[in-house]
Amino acid sequence: MGSVRRVISITLAAGLAVTPVAAAASTPQYDGLIRVNQLGYSGAAGEAAYLMTTQAAAGARFEVVDRRGHRVLSGRAGKDAGTWNKTYQHVYKLDLSGLRRPGTYRVKVSGVPTSPAFEVGPDRRLLNGAKDKAVTFFTEQRDGANVVRGSLNRKPAHLTDRAASVYDWPTFAGPDTDQTVGELRKTGGPVDVEGGWYDAGDYLKFTHIAAYSESLLWASARDGRWPDPTLLKEARHGLNWLDKMWDERTKTLYIQVGAGTGNVEETFIGDHDIWRLPEADDHDNAPGHQFIKNRPVFRAAAPGKPISPNLAGRTAAAFALAAQVEARTSPARARRHLETAAAIYAQAQTTNVKQLVTSLPFAFYPESNWRDDLELGAAELALAAQKLRDPRARGWLKASEYWAGEYRKHEAGGDTLNLYDVSALAHADLIRAARADRRVPVNVKALESDLRAQLEIGVKRAAADPFGAGAQYDNFDAVPHAFGLAATARLYRTVTGDHRYDAFGAGQLNWNFGANPWGVSFMVGIGEPAERCPHHQIANIVGRPLIGGVVNGPNSADLFEEGLGDNLDNMKPCPANGVDGFEQFTGRGSRYVDDVRSWQASEPADDFAAIAVYALTR
Repeated sequence: MGSVRRVISITLAAGLAVTPVAAAASTPQYDGLIRVNQLGYSGAAGEAAYLMTTQAAAGARFEVVDRRGHRVLSGRAGKDAGTWNKTYQHVYKLDLSGLRRPGTYRVKVSGVPTSPAFEVGPDRRLLNGAKDKAVTFFTEQRDGANVVRGSLNRKPAHLTDRAASVYDWPTFAGPDTDQTVGELRKTGGPVDVEGGWYDAGDYLKFTHIAAYSESLLWASARDGRWPDPTLLKEARHGLNWLDKMWDERTKTLYIQVGAGTGNVEETFIGDHDIWRLPEADDHDNAPGHQFIKNRPVFRAAAPGKPISPNLAGRTAAAFALAAQVEARTSPARARRHLETAAAIYAQAQTTNVKQLVTSLPFAFYPESNWRDDLELGAAELALAAQKLRDPRARGWLKASEYWAGEYRKHEAGGDTLNLYDVSALAHADLIRAARADRRVPVNVKALESDLRAQLEIGVKRAAADPFGAGAQYDNFDAVPHAFGLAATARLYRTVTGDHRYDAFGAGQLNWNFGANPWGVSFMVGIGEPAERCPHHQIANIVGRPLIGGVVNGPNSADLFEEGLGDNLDNMKPCPANGVDGFEQFTGRGSRYVDDVRSWQASEPADDFAAIAVYALTR
């Protein structure tokens, strides 16, 4: 009997051993990839990952596993959301709504590489962590004496900006080039323009960008749930420089420090012509490098003359927002900021506006809207004046309402919150100011309607995109537009109490942090395949990650047809998988390249980080 039982046991064991193999063989195997929000999920309804495959996979089974590989959730892929490109012709949503327990997880589908890890936790903690990284980016961007060593081992730079010369606007070789013709003509100086932040991956500094970024940082400080000392420190650093760019005595607004490139005669070079660490510029005495060491400064207009309205409006807004925040602890400082804002705003050109002033050349930042900037400036002046009990508040409130109406007549309907259109923030803050003083008639319904219309632009695009993207990612600034849409969804909820766009706004953050065709988080320091080779001189030369840097992201594939940019001296090449690693995901007219030469897709910028900070502020 013992031998019989042994035979029976062996037979049963053999049968049990064979069964899983047979089951595995019958499980469908899929060829594809999983895309997740690598910042993490909060457990809210509608949260999802994406499965992109080469063959149909509707109903494919997926499971979510924890750190130990234990299954905590399972489900099936939804219906086909559409084609991404010729290779990945199918995209499916994987519903993660049931995933609520805090922890670190991955998504698995049979035959498909396991997803990158992601966290589940409180929404506030996840968003604040990313916001803090974006603020860190501004610290790494500091110029002048007051730099922070940080992870990039920063050193003081451009101390010569303390005594800079002022020059007439240069003549450019053509409308699509930043190369100049002839010599620069000195008109004044010295002026102290030391400090501030570099604009992007280069070392130029622009009032146009700084004022926008400052407005968003101060709005974040104002609207956050608790004081953020690191954010305030950075906002104050930027405002100190912006204050230097306004000469109260002569009523002159300076708009730019540095020249982009040299002239056609090759008697001098510009910032973009060489790749180096910024601290080298103060000691650069090479022939033709005179404007590398002693950087030129340019004015928006002659002293006392009207200032381009976009510049006047957004610069006034930055100081007025600072006044609102500083009024809590330093009323005297807040009043100084209010007076600066009022003086700049009063000098805005409001008639016969033909060509806006942004940068030199204008092609760097070709803005066409300006009434939204005047609406924003007046709204923030009104709010600051209300806080400080200044009797001018009502006049600014009326001005903001006027420019809101002019914006709706002439400029509304084509864009959403970003560097070139600040109307969403302007509308929301005008509503805020109007509710604090109901004696001024303000068409709140029209403002709410325009906010809704801007969100509907994104909603319409998202409905046609398998990954739910509300931005045009075959165009410049897809990533900041997505952050802008997320911010607008929050602004709309705040002023109306209507939550209809909450899920859409969350979806735009998902897309920016990895739930996109490339599987990339477009903020450095978030996620596994995060941006690793940005177009940023300091990070590239020192070989350290640019934590918190937000890049443009995908752009039109046409921009890459003639290859990437030049290999400049001192530029370190990217890892081998930088250029080609994402080419297989090119689709719908867009391409993403993670390469230091790819300024079109991988250059971080202050305005990108600023809208990220605001979108992530709760």
